[in-house]
Amino acid sequence: MKNSTLSFVVLLAFMLSLPVFAQTDNEPEALGLPGDNLNLYAVLEVFQKSKTLEEFEKAINDKESNINNLDLDNDKNIDYIEVVSEKDGDSHSIVLKVAINNKENQDVAVIEVEKNKQNKVIVQIIGDEELYGKDYIIEPTETETLSGTVNPGYKSNETVIVNNNTTNNYSTTNNNASNVSSVSAWPVVLFLFSPVYVVYRSPWYWGYYPSYWRPWAPIYYYNYWGFHNHYYRNHYYHRTVIVRNPGRYSYYNSRRNSSILVRQNRNNGNYKGTYNGRDYKRPVSPVVRPISPTTRPAVRPVRPVNKPSRPNTPTRPVTRPITRPDAPTTRPITRPATRPSMPTARATRQAMPSRTRN
Repeated sequence: MKNSTLSFVVLLAFMLSLPVFAQTDNEPEALGLPGDNLNLYAVLEVFQKSKTLEEFEKAINDKESNINNLDLDNDKNIDYIEVVSEKDGDSHSIVLKVAINNKENQDVAVIEVEKNKQNKVIVQIIGDEELYGKDYIIEPTETETLSGTVNPGYKSNETVIVNNNTTNNYSTTNNNASNVSSVSAWPVVLFLFSPVYVVYRSPWYWGYYPSYWRPWAPIYYYNYWGFHNHYYRNHYYHRTVIVRNPGRYSYYNSRRNSSILVRQNRNNGNYKGTYNGRDYKRPVSPVVRPISPTTRPAVRPVRPVNKPSRPNTPTRPVTRPITRPDAPTTRPITRPATRPSMPTARATRQAMPSRTRN
């Protein structure tokens, strides 16, 4: 009886947890930062498949790939991502940057490729802190997935030769007996460590872009996430907070490009429009928000109704001109009636001297 009860409780707990996991998998996980509009998982996959850095730059800027959704200058058009590489011995730094204007550039991410002393190649893509926050790092996973399948980019049954140095195969065995090679087998990695490699710097800059480039309007984050949600359910790449080559990254970080305009746009919330006013971590019911804008205009127009009462009561201007004209009419009537009698007294006084002289 106890065993059956315990089994029932475990089964019930498992069934209740299923909707939670389903909601988590289907719900976008936004950073709330501009980096949400450039999926570094997808960028790393394109890097893995590219043969050269020029091909890599063209691929991430292709509209059909649905990778680039950045609008850092906030002009309602997608920004062109330039690729610039640097080399220091067996370490490569491939920088992705955007020209904000003719004076400012903003680094988006950097891909660090290093061959260590064991002749193993390590690849990481590190998002810029202004766009992704601190320690946003994506790297490939060199292990088999839980489903028994591996990343097609890792499959290899041959020894890889880079710069005439034989690299050791990194292999694992699963139920299908598939071999998984290190990232040394990536075409772009073979190119970086080949004798024919020359440091690449994008020939394009602010106002001067390739003829195939036609900027388009950015899409909302919900639609953008729909193109890339599968990256969060596979095990080809994973996120970490450990920088594999801290010395090289520290050198790059001291020389990175940072735009004041991007920082101001981020602090002022100018990039929030890409989320369409919605928070995907805690969705808000769409019924609540339309209520407040409809009630506000209904209350405010009531106040102007009391204003017309003031011009309708002009009592003071009407009474004042009526009473004042009455006063001057009485004064000219009384004063002239009494004053004309005075000349008669003067006439009698003149007649008296004539009597005394005779």
